[in-house]
Amino acid sequence: MLRHLDIRDMLIIDRLELAFQPGLNVLTGETGAGKSILLDSLGFVLGWRGRAELVRQGADQGEVIAEFDLAEDHAAWDVLREAGFAYDDALILRRVNSKDGRKTAWINDRRVSGEILRAVSETLVELHGQHDDRGLLNPRGHMMLLDDFGGLQAGRDRVRAAWRALSAAKSDLTTAEARVAELQEEEDFLRHAVGELDALSPEPGEDAQLDQQRRRMQAAEKIGEDISKAYEALGLNGAEGMMGDAARWLSDAAGQADGTLEGALAALDRAMAELSEAQSGVEACMDALAFNPNELEQVEERLFAIRGLARKHGVLADDLGTFADGLRSRLQDLDRGASDLADLKSAVDAAQAAYDDAAAKLTAQRSKAAAKLDKAMAGELAPLKMERAVFATEITPTEAGPDGVDTVAFTVATNPGAPAGPIGKIASGGELSRFLLALKVCLTGADSGLTLIFDEIDRGVGGATADAVGRRLSQLAGQGQVLVVTHSPQVAALGDHHWRVEKRQTKEATLSTVVGLADADRIDEIARMISGDTITDEARAAAKALLAA
Repeated sequence: MLRHLDIRDMLIIDRLELAFQPGLNVLTGETGAGKSILLDSLGFVLGWRGRAELVRQGADQGEVIAEFDLAEDHAAWDVLREAGFAYDDALILRRVNSKDGRKTAWINDRRVSGEILRAVSETLVELHGQHDDRGLLNPRGHMMLLDDFGGLQAGRDRVRAAWRALSAAKSDLTTAEARVAELQEEEDFLRHAVGELDALSPEPGEDAQLDQQRRRMQAAEKIGEDISKAYEALGLNGAEGMMGDAARWLSDAAGQADGTLEGALAALDRAMAELSEAQSGVEACMDALAFNPNELEQVEERLFAIRGLARKHGVLADDLGTFADGLRSRLQDLDRGASDLADLKSAVDAAQAAYDDAAAKLTAQRSKAAAKLDKAMAGELAPLKMERAVFATEITPTEAGPDGVDTVAFTVATNPGAPAGPIGKIASGGELSRFLLALKVCLTGADSGLTLIFDEIDRGVGGATADAVGRRLSQLAGQGQVLVVTHSPQVAALGDHHWRVEKRQTKEATLSTVVGLADADRIDEIARMISGDTITDEARAAAKALLAA
């Protein structure tokens, strides 16, 4: 709940410190005293949209600090934990508005964005009044209010889970259908390309191997004749024959040469051995270079075919095998696409059935909750002198979505037989205030941890009706904290704590302040609200009677 509110240099407030309490806190004062300024300042620190110019004239900046006492499981801490905050004993909001219009906010001395500030404030304070379009008058929130009233969170969660599953199944089917359609458009190409690649069946590294083999064959044609001539020159008709003759002739002459030819014969033997090795090397080369002329044609034909396919598909020759595998995979996807689509369509049908079932059950639960709420509202409207008014929760079909297939709207008819319509358009000012109060009483169950603010929600009512309004405000305050700005003495008398907003004027400025009232002061203030500026003994007696009631 809101504990302290510190306002400095905002509009006509120079310095104001308020310590609010649990229960019903009432703020009274003459028209123009500054009650709306107090709410504007609170809305400013909470990040609500409001007046553009808030800084008091002559001040450099305006500042508002609001301190809240919250339990560790309060919804505000869930928001703050997502933003990196840890639980603390208190929650302190501080916001500054500079003279040039810049606004800066802090939560527990840590600077935060307006988005985080507003997300937190939605869990802290709820404002209700004749011009409130953030809460009960906003039809976009009626479904959530009805679900909370009926305790339908579990059913709503099941519908949301079923919607997510259905959306995922539809997305998978759409993706698969697009994939199959894409593959069908290129089916002819895929089958032709795979056929070509399968027929050629290139291997990694084959391009380099064929190129080397081709170069060797081409070289053999050029050097083969010279090698053959060399082989002939080394053979019997060449060096081998001549060296053989020389060796025979020298050997015959060696016996008569007294040993002088032994060195020559030894050298000749070595030369014959080297010659034999040379002949073997040349012969081996000739064997290696020997090929069938048709083989070169075959090698070139395959090499050019591999390179042609590589150019055609824009890949490296060594990557043709991997490329072919990719094409085969796409063909397999196409071939099994019909089966996959059938399975995915079955999954969509199953998800749709699950969603339809969950949504139908939630609609039935909402219908029961709506009847219960309408009955509760009838019971609340009678004491507020609106027994002839009719409140109805309308549930109409709408396009399926994460919250089901329903549209929920709170409608009213001020008299039986009169046309019903949106609560914010049909009811007059006083009637609207009472409708909102009755609805809030019905919708508020256990302590939500919210501070409820009612801004002149009792306008246009008096007497017993105002007393009934006050008692319902007091009932709401018994579950937490309620702040009410009121002109009704009946409502003010039921407050647990009472503040009077006053305006004082000096030569330099007009300033607004708020004063906490003791029991005796409350009598005079309520008497003023009864009789006006001149407080009579009768008015004081009436005020005492109201306070004692």
